[in-house]
Amino acid sequence: MAVMSSSSHRSAGQRLGAFFALCKPRVNSLIVFTAMIGMFLAAPSFPPFALFIAASVGIALVAGAAAAINCLIEQNIDALMARTRARPTARGEVSATETLTLATFVGGLGLWVLHTFVNPLTMWLTLATFLGYALIYTVLLKPATPMNIVIGGASGAMPPLLGWSAITGHVGPEALVLFLIIFIWTPPHFWALACYRCADYAKSGLPMLPVTHGINFTCLHSLLYVIMLSAATVLPYTLGMSGASYLATALILDAVFLVYSFALWRDYSDKLARLTFRYSIIYLTLLFAALLVDHFLR
Repeated sequence: MAVMSSSSHRSAGQRLGAFFALCKPRVNSLIVFTAMIGMFLAAPSFPPFALFIAASVGIALVAGAAAAINCLIEQNIDALMARTRARPTARGEVSATETLTLATFVGGLGLWVLHTFVNPLTMWLTLATFLGYALIYTVLLKPATPMNIVIGGASGAMPPLLGWSAITGHVGPEALVLFLIIFIWTPPHFWALACYRCADYAKSGLPMLPVTHGINFTCLHSLLYVIMLSAATVLPYTLGMSGASYLATALILDAVFLVYSFALWRDYSDKLARLTFRYSIIYLTLLFAALLVDHFLR
């Protein structure tokens, strides 16, 4: 009742602004960026402009809707955690009905754009990504297993594959390599956050790996994943997707990530975990940017 009362006194513009915040625009920007890289890599030169814009907009809309549904489902958990208690659903700034209605409209619009202006395969893959994140990960995996982010990371790894299918109309081995890189990157990225937010997650009742198995165990597994990630980032070069400039950049980025992960395992601190988490975002951004630059250089 308090949530509905708080929401009812806000203007339509404030509610739309609150819903926009629920779409996690900062996270969404990285999703769309990697999807765009997938489109660039799939095209021999610049992808058709109208197709590029339609795919980017469609993927962004569906990703935003999935994020809003995630916030709606987790509003009670979010209210318990310092990192998420300012979200509009946790604060009662937008009602459950409004969030669900807007998310359905935005997500449906995104799927329509993809089906009408891109191709049906990309639309179906994007719908599967939406269901994987908003329902399978959020509802089933996250509260059930400490390996939630490992399995659920498949949804977050889909954007470059979606971008590839938008241009080519199919999913090739190159797209699967891009998927694999983000899939392996996701656990060490998120576990760094979960480590320095361990008390928050313990309070929420979610079985995150640092809560159930301890920080040292989590940091060791993060290091092992970064080792696997370093091997995976060489695949674009071995498959002929990229050249020496990408390979050199990837090796440097991998070396820094390995140093962070090893230091975190050997001598953990919340400060180092924060730095590792921030670097992981920079890492993925620069890695995919290097793929793009190398593509046009060649």
